[in-house]
Amino acid sequence: MSFKMGLVALLALIVLIFLAQNFDVVTVKFLFWELPMSRAILLFFSLLTGFIAGWFLHGFLTYRKNKRASSNFKI
Repeated sequence: MSFKMGLVALLALIVLIFLAQNFDVVTVKFLFWELPMSRAILLFFSLLTGFIAGWFLHGFLTYRKNKRASSNFKI
């Protein structure tokens, strides 16, 4: 078995242990809504939201930096 396959298997095992330990149902309340869901799913969606927000913020800041650099270059 190659190193990458062993690493993927170890990561999959860690994820399975995490899911098994965080299977409890929690109720998420927002304004007038209540949504019961697994704690593991809630953590996953929180992590996913953070990644997406960081990706968009990085893209916006890179765009603004490039726009500022190109506006300073005049012929």
